[in-house]
Amino acid sequence: MTYEARDLNLTDPTKGYLNFVLYTEARLSVASRSLNAEVSIETETPHVQDWLHRLVRCEPNAMHCTLVDQDKIPALFHPCVEEDKNSPSAISSSGCVCRRTLYDPEFGLPVVGKHFKHVGAGGTDEWTYKTYAPLDLRPDDTFSRFIVSRGLFWARTEKGLLSILPQRNGLGYNIGYNGGGPHALAAYLTQVAATDGQNTAAGAPYEDAHPAILAWTQSSAADRGKSELTLHDLKTMQQG
Repeated sequence: MTYEARDLNLTDPTKGYLNFVLYTEARLSVASRSLNAEVSIETETPHVQDWLHRLVRCEPNAMHCTLVDQDKIPALFHPCVEEDKNSPSAISSSGCVCRRTLYDPEFGLPVVGKHFKHVGAGGTDEWTYKTYAPLDLRPDDTFSRFIVSRGLFWARTEKGLLSILPQRNGLGYNIGYNGGGPHALAAYLTQVAATDGQNTAAGAPYEDAHPAILAWTQSSAADRGKSELTLHDLKTMQQG
């Protein structure tokens, strides 16, 4: 199918549809997705904690299966060692390599948490997460602020909602060098600024990137742990 932002503004899970395209073929153990970019979250920052706080635990479904390797799918159904020391994912009754399934109620997208806990006390005990970026913010949302923190890209709306920055598969974002990632990010931010925060759909063409915004995404200034740009900042860049 041909991606058109106007045809995929499907972001309200309460209406029974999702901003997501899923393909499954159970007979061949195939579960895959298209369009939405995969996001790995390995460091807990205040923004990650904000996002994690709203996630809801749920039973595994086919969408979660697309976020793990095929041989790890059974672990989606295993309890954590903290819930059952005899879990198939438990190691020596205290270590753990389980998976936890959740979803983001604002966008309906799946999240898989991966637990790694050493046996015994005092060792590593951490969770990392995989999910998908939305292809757009919700229909009534207006982009207000762009945030980059520890390699993750976020959008804050006028209503205060934090979202992973909309991103299309194959158009990954990055900063701090002259390449495709900074170019894709600059094109997206240019689109947002040019539409006064209204057009937040992923997939802006590279050639639409404004030179000033591109210069910022390619600069070392953008790659210093945490950076934020308001919608006003982005519009000012375009006017310079």
